[in-house]
Amino acid sequence: MPSLEPTTVQAEARRALLLVLDGVGCGEAPDTAAYGDTGSDTLGNVARAVGGLDLPNLQRLGLGSATEVVGVPPVTHPVGAYGVLLPRSAGKDSTTGHWELAGLHLERPFPTYPQGFPPEVIDAFVAATGRPVVANTVASGTTVIADYAEQQRETGAWIVYTSADSVFQVAAHEEWIPLEELYRACETARALLVAPHDVSRVIARPFVGESGAWRRTANRRDYSIQPPGDTLLDLLERAGVPRHGVGKVDDLFAGRGIVSQHTADNTEGLAALQYWLETAPRGFCFANLVDFDQLFGHRNDVRGFQGALEAFDRALPVLLSALREDDLLLITADHGNDPTTASTDHARERVPVLVAGARVRGGSIGTRDTFSDVGATIAEWFGVPWTGRGQSFLSQVVHA
Repeated sequence: MPSLEPTTVQAEARRALLLVLDGVGCGEAPDTAAYGDTGSDTLGNVARAVGGLDLPNLQRLGLGSATEVVGVPPVTHPVGAYGVLLPRSAGKDSTTGHWELAGLHLERPFPTYPQGFPPEVIDAFVAATGRPVVANTVASGTTVIADYAEQQRETGAWIVYTSADSVFQVAAHEEWIPLEELYRACETARALLVAPHDVSRVIARPFVGESGAWRRTANRRDYSIQPPGDTLLDLLERAGVPRHGVGKVDDLFAGRGIVSQHTADNTEGLAALQYWLETAPRGFCFANLVDFDQLFGHRNDVRGFQGALEAFDRALPVLLSALREDDLLLITADHGNDPTTASTDHARERVPVLVAGARVRGGSIGTRDTFSDVGATIAEWFGVPWTGRGQSFLSQVVHA
């Protein structure tokens, strides 16, 4: 049987696209109960709640064969390879999920602050930035701005808040506090937030507007903690494989090994993916489509989640038609965010994985032991030795 190991010439011509549908989990993992997420099944529950999803293109790739989705039954001859990935890292946030996809596991979850940040954190931030703090609570971004914007106008204070995720968020009106000062303050917070307060991300949340009509702007910036070990991106960089990001991916890896084109929404993200497919001669694209999670999962918007899934499905044929002979497309997720449950938090869920490309043979790859099998597979596709967690499933999905 011929080897799947690419020659140097083949590896140089190859491309791979890893597309993360943020928050699109597909049911309970073995340890879901330990995270308080019993019953979470983002895809399954959304489908049941709306009486079935219309996802014909994902169906042809094998989604309905990988997991039960009302309206998306299994197909006899899927054109893609399909399976399910189990989470093994501690935690259920985007950083943890993306790091695990890239081969890096965490032994302890990032800290969260359901009662707000302790005085030693806030006092250090106030002393370092020269401005007071208001809020210091768990809140949605739109609600906390509505509640505290006028106080910021009067006092010049930072609006600091968190969520169920491991985040230190700082909101500031662009006309009252210059953007560059907000960015510097977030850089300061990132430097201050070390163990045991080593949150996953510090996020600058600028906004504009007047009372009753506040709106967040596209000038958000994320300041992530550095990965504590090598990831797929580090290995590809050292091997000379070009890397391109779409969405918040570079933020999740603290800018290490990748530069991203930041996008406002899924529509803009899909356009950026299409452009990369049409123009990139070789290399790896790591993309995140965030609307499922940010706009609909966290807001328990079931119909919005349905609409985003079906809009992605309608866009999928254009992406598939742009794939070249030596392209590999992997579609997966980083965690769940079930909008049908009482929680507005991420959910500890398994996630689907679909693989497409001219050389991909349809069929099941089963339930994989870790998200990291994705990173191992991409490394093998490029002929790069793998040192991370997980095992490649390339031989199961690609014709020799």
